[in-house]
Amino acid sequence: MNPELSFQEFNTQKFVEDKLKEYGITNMHRLANTGVVALIEGKNPGKKVVALRADMDALPIIETNNLDYKSQNSGVMHACGHDVHTSSLLCVVRVLNELKNDFEGTVKFIFQPGEEKLPGGASMMIKEGVLENPKPNSVIGQHVMPQIKAGKVGFRKGLYMASTDEIYVKVKGKGGHGAMPHLTIDPVLITSHMIVALQQIVSRNAKPSVPSVLTFGKVIANGATNVIPDEVYLEGTFRTLNEEWRAEAHVRMKKMAEGLVESMGGKVEFNIVKGYPFLVNEEELTDRARKFATEYVGSENIEDLEIWMAAEDFAFYSQQASACFYRLGVRNEERGITSSVHTSTFDIDETALETGVGLMAYMAMRELLIENKT
Repeated sequence: MNPELSFQEFNTQKFVEDKLKEYGITNMHRLANTGVVALIEGKNPGKKVVALRADMDALPIIETNNLDYKSQNSGVMHACGHDVHTSSLLCVVRVLNELKNDFEGTVKFIFQPGEEKLPGGASMMIKEGVLENPKPNSVIGQHVMPQIKAGKVGFRKGLYMASTDEIYVKVKGKGGHGAMPHLTIDPVLITSHMIVALQQIVSRNAKPSVPSVLTFGKVIANGATNVIPDEVYLEGTFRTLNEEWRAEAHVRMKKMAEGLVESMGGKVEFNIVKGYPFLVNEEELTDRARKFATEYVGSENIEDLEIWMAAEDFAFYSQQASACFYRLGVRNEERGITSSVHTSTFDIDETALETGVGLMAYMAMRELLIENKT
């Protein structure tokens, strides 16, 4: 009910800290301004370390659900389920703290800010040492998925989610009267050609085996029915699952845009802001996590995930450590709980919290029983 935007999670941070203290956790500290890291040490704390991560931020969306627990912060909504992740991880803390005399090793709990906004809270927490002192042998995260029924979970080992880059473009021409286009350099027409041409970067330059997406979702040409504007502004995103191709595509897009626009008499500012890397689930860890989940919820409640071209800053952890990012089903068609994340009607079947808490606690316990090969 009290969502906060990326890197503004001050009340959420305090709530998490208060709950940790209530559960008897004293070993905690802040990172990345609004993040929290806590430790529970079992017997022989240095034997093995498992890190569990939850993100905490919300989105700038006006919630249209009519629920007792709908957002009380106007224009801000937990439309991506990060409140589910944080709630689940707090309960996992409570469970594992009661069991700390029954396992060897340490569990590190990462309550992370800013997943929804570049540069990503994960990258900031890593820079501030979240993967050190102690260094985790594995990092596990879960995320809600409305396409999967509550009570079920999904896994995919290897490449799973795409890198994401933000594209900001300004095409400059010479405006004028719509009835006298011969006296203008029409940036609207130039931009139209540029958008179509840039799609060839994916269709004719990317290997068919490497998933790639180039989308422009914002185009502003502030003219009128009879007014050709001086410039057009665009925003878009580029996503892929290969770092070499990602770098090559950046060069190709900029070169093509500049060449085409200049050939039509205009000028272009083409800026690419590099975002999250691709997310890769370490195969052995993911195999184990799937095995643990099968033990806990049964094989009939395990689903295979396809590659997804959305992005997640958990990818930063996966680039630095052995990581597994799996999906928690929250769908309930009978109750009409089917809306996608990032929509104003997103909701979950709260029975999913039982699965989310129990499974993550069970995974951590089982993972601590695996001998450290390093």
